[in-house]
Formats: sequence, structure tokens, C-alpha cells
Amino acid sequence: MISEGDVKSAFLAGYPDYWQTQRLDELRATDYVYLDVGGHTYLDYAGAGLPSESQILAHAIRLSRNCFGNPHSHNPTSTNSTQLVEQTRARILAYFNASADEYVVIFTPNATGACRLVGEAYGFDQETRLVLTLDNHNSVNGIREFARGRGAQSEYLPMRGPELRTRTDDVRVSLANGPKGLFAFPAQSNLSGVQHPMDWIDLAHENGYDVLLDAAGYVATNRLDLSVVHPDFIPVSWYKVFGYPTGVGCLIARREALARLRRPWFAGGTIQAVSAQGDWYILADNEMAFEDGTLNFLAIPDVMAGLDWVEHIGIDVIHQRVSCLTGWLLDRLQELRHTNGRPMVEVYGPCGTTGRGGTVAFNFRDPDGRIIDERVVQHDSGALGISLRTGCFCNPGASEVAFLLDRDALVEMDGKRVGTRNDFGTLDDILRVLGMPSGGAIRVSVGLASNIADVERFLRFAEATYRDRRPSAEGMEVRKHC
Repeated sequence: MISEGDVKSAFLAGYPDYWQTQRLDELRATDYVYLDVGGHTYLDYAGAGLPSESQILAHAIRLSRNCFGNPHSHNPTSTNSTQLVEQTRARILAYFNASADEYVVIFTPNATGACRLVGEAYGFDQETRLVLTLDNHNSVNGIREFARGRGAQSEYLPMRGPELRTRTDDVRVSLANGPKGLFAFPAQSNLSGVQHPMDWIDLAHENGYDVLLDAAGYVATNRLDLSVVHPDFIPVSWYKVFGYPTGVGCLIARREALARLRRPWFAGGTIQAVSAQGDWYILADNEMAFEDGTLNFLAIPDVMAGLDWVEHIGIDVIHQRVSCLTGWLLDRLQELRHTNGRPMVEVYGPCGTTGRGGTVAFNFRDPDGRIIDERVVQHDSGALGISLRTGCFCNPGASEVAFLLDRDALVEMDGKRVGTRNDFGTLDDILRVLGMPSGGAIRVSVGLASNIADVERFLRFAEATYRDRRPSAEGMEVRKHC
């Protein structure tokens, strides 16, 4: 192992722009002090961001000095809530540089709820098509079930290894042929960190498609300017951006595209008028038509505090920090070798920082080249206070390509099941049928409060724990889900 001083010198020599992000080291020592006090090495920013103490304090001050009521009324406390909710809508549009004449903000529990709103209300029929990249989160993949239920075609675009990217030529050919409809892809993969071209948005529009851009994994460390790119539907989960509040997301939608959606039901808060005996209803004519029930009105204003915090730091500073740490992590992982010269790590996705974010998926290999069970790594890292993610990360398409799974075998499995019931036994049984060497991969992701010490602690753990070793998964708990 190289010394700590040599590590820092080598890192700064390779990534000198890291100096420009020193402001984040100061904040780590104040607003994120709970990390070091608690001995946490947090490397799961793709799963959730971390809140600053300033955000939590802003929440406590607001609730302790004011009184807020259900915004569906018109009394003084309800007006207080309504005003803050509307201010938050405007703040979100301003953050993304989106015109209020073009876009609206619909509050949802999370990005998944935003995807469901689109799926259930989109005009799928036998004359429309849903086109998806293989590299999509399951919350986007699930839209295909709405499409299938109404007779629409669904098509997945191929993904190429080893960088796990989709070629623009494949997108162009697919969108130019067949019925039109909805094109869905992530701005950044939640598995590999790949950032897909924003040029696809205009390409899809030119071919008559609406575009759903899953921005959940992207906007935490990257600038999204909706005056430059114009996707029709953008799902966001705010806890992924700045940790708090949870349970609040949104669908940012172009007014023109939103007007074409037709909701299959109504609920409290979504209607202008309704009759039980007359058997009719009239939906509200704005974003309220898509906000079911009572909004999380005590938490929604915390989004403003989170956005203020990010802008106080600067999204470009955060992006630079994450890019430097990701590059160093990738460099060092690929340098790890067993004594016999075999690599200790296999990375899934880009091995450099071009066209990728701060999410790195990989597996450890033993001296014989066999993949080390991801459950072993989860157990060993957790025992040392290192938080990372293992599994398939709700992204089956990217996992299938990364592990070179045979499409025909996957289709054959579909013919052996009944509905959505599991007829194969445990998840481990399914993995054996597919020939998977493990339950997926390890995912390390850096973010706003990460520093070089976090990355180095993980790398030292990896080298000390798995170099020249063949750990067994015997006795590990059976996998319950992906």
C-alpha cells in the first residue's frame, strides 16, 4: 500500500482541479460533521444524498415559528401552506431555468410516482409505441405494462459493451421507423454512471415522439438547463439531490405534453367539480389534476432550502468534486492486482470520466478470476462502517448486458412463469437458472459531501480484504430480491 501522503500527492497531481472544490471540505467539517463523528464512510449517493445541518435547522425554524394547515382550505393557516407550496414550484422552475409558460411542476412522492403519472395517463393504444433504452430504472421500465395493457408496442434499444452505452445510430433508426409515441431514457445510469446524450431529445421530437428524461440520478451533481434542452416529462426525487426531505419528488412537465395526458381516475384535490349521484366529474385544469390527495405541505418547502444550499455551494463545484473523485476511484480500482498479476476488479461501464457521472459499478475477482459474492462484500464493508450498494440496482437491462446474459434464455424463462408469480423458487434459484455468477455487482457512488479520505478508506479496505483471498459465501443469507 502507498502511504497517505503519497496518495494525496498523486491524486492532486492527476486531478489538480480538486483544489477548486475546497469549499466542500470546509462544509464537511461543519454541516456534515456527523459523518466523521459517527465514523461513517458514505458511498451510496446514487441511493440518497445527505442533508446538511443547515437544511435540518431551516426545517425546524420554519415549523416552530409558523402554523400551517391543509392547503385544500382557504383559512389563514391553509393560505400559509399554499403560498409556500407555490413558491416552491416557482423555485424549482427557476433552478432548472425553465419558463413557467412552458413547464409546470407537479409534486409527487418521488421520481417513481412521477413515472407512474405519465404511464397511467399517456395515450397508449395500438397505434403508438413505447421506446426505451435497456439502461433504465425499473420505475421507467414499469411504464411498459401500461403500454402493453392498451395494445401499444414496446421496444428496447440495444446497449453495447464494455462501456454499456447505446449508440445514437440505434436511437435514430428506431425512432424513424414504426408508430410514434413515448421515448424514455435516463440522463445518467443509476448502475454504470453513463450519461446519455441530451441530443436524443431533439432527435425524438423531430420524429414525433414525446420524451421522458429520467433525471433522478443526474441532477444531484450536474446542471440541467431546461431553456437549452426541452424534454416533455422529467421525474425527480429530491432526496437524491440533497438528502432531505424524503417523500417529496416532482414531475416537471411541458404544458403542451401534459395537456395530452388523460388520467384514468380522480381523487381528492384533483377535481374542479364532481357528482356522486350524477356519476360525473371535471378535473382541475392545472397541475392540481395530477396531485392526488393532500400534498406533503410541511415538507415541500424544504425543497427550497435544499436548492438554496446547492446554489450556495454551486452545482459546478459539486460536479467538479465528483468528477475528480470518480476519476481517482476508477484509476485505483483498475490498478489493484493479486500477487499472480490478475486484476482484482472488473468495472461495468466507462473506465474514465468522459460522459459519465459519479456512480461506479464493479465486482471483485479472486486470484482465480472468480467473482466474489456481493453479499460477502456487503457484510465486510458494513462491519467497518462503509455504506455502499450491492445487487442489480433496479436496473435489469444494464445488468443483463454487463453479465452477457443470453436474450433467448431470458425470453424462455418468461414462457415458464404464470403471470407475475415466481415459479422458480428463491432469487438464488433464478440466478442459477440464468447462469449468473452473483446477485449483481457492487456500486460505489460519490457526491456533495465526499472527500478523498472516503475513497481511500474504501480502496484500502478492498486491497486489505480481498487481495490474494478466496472468500466464501457459505452461510450468507438467501437473497430475497434484486
